[in-house]
Amino acid sequence: MTVSATARRLTAAALSAAAVTAAIAVPASAADHRAKGPSVEISRVQYDSPGRDNRSIRSLNAEWVEITNNTRRTVNLDGWTLSDRDGHTYTFHHYRLDGRSTVRVHTGIGRDSRHDLYQDRRNYVWNNTSDTATLRNDHHRFVDSVSWGGHRHR
Repeated sequence: MTVSATARRLTAAALSAAAVTAAIAVPASAADHRAKGPSVEISRVQYDSPGRDNRSIRSLNAEWVEITNNTRRTVNLDGWTLSDRDGHTYTFHHYRLDGRSTVRVHTGIGRDSRHDLYQDRRNYVWNNTSDTATLRNDHHRFVDSVSWGGHRHR
């Protein structure tokens, strides 16, 4: 075998190894990014309150959406909105979500606290069969959404 043939084979082997390494590294970094998740997200939705849907305060407050701050920093949610597909919208007022914490936004009437906020509605918001909860920031920019039933968006 000549020196040039050996050099070509070594070069081809090195390029193949580099291509394999790059192919493995790209999905790993994308997976790491996905594992982190968004800084603020809709983490859980209880769209079908347990028991009878009798529009009692207890039943309305058993319908809720949880918003989680995955960062260490407090996030000012003042002016952010949470809405459904039909346009029912809740606007956060003077609320700061601590780092690494969650707030539950109930549909019914109640007294706001650090971990529970109330929309003060007398009717259900989230459709049991299918709906989409959408969170937007104070500039009306999309932050996160969760869907269930027939129309799935995320």
